[in-house]
Amino acid sequence: MIRATRVIRRDALGSGEIVDRIVLDSGDRHRRRMAMRGVGGLAFLLDLPEPAVLDDGDALRLEDGRLIWVEAAPERLLEIRAPTDRALKRLIWHIGNRHIPAEIGTDALWIAHDHVLAAMVEGLGGTATPVERPFRPEGGAYAGGHAHDHGHGGHGHHHHDGHSHDHSHG
Repeated sequence: MIRATRVIRRDALGSGEIVDRIVLDSGDRHRRRMAMRGVGGLAFLLDLPEPAVLDDGDALRLEDGRLIWVEAAPERLLEIRAPTDRALKRLIWHIGNRHIPAEIGTDALWIAHDHVLAAMVEGLGGTATPVERPFRPEGGAYAGGHAHDHGHGGHGHHHHDGHSHDHSHG
């Protein structure tokens, strides 16, 4: 199976033969090694030296020089807005406190669709509108996307199921 061994970023993409494309959601765009199949049927092994986040418009260079176009798949999200900048910052804090992946814009943020979080946002005075669009969550301080332990027996977790508590990272 032919391997894709290099990511060519959208802004550095020059000439090259684009032979297929892959459409990936945000979770599948953070990879190092994985068997993949393009929309046109080309099977290849993504085999990067280290994990990378693939962005919409990037390309993967195959061993023979051909390129596979990367497209971000639309995902079911909530677009969160607030009446003031301060109110939006407060909502961002509450989302971040629950370790929820979020894409932060100038006057809105986007998270994966979740009815519990939508109710929380509305309870705090914001709006949570369902949308479908590509999701580009922040990489965070630990851009590798790994879970970390802070008093939960070494397991990763989410707080978006209504579970909330105080905890310390140090």
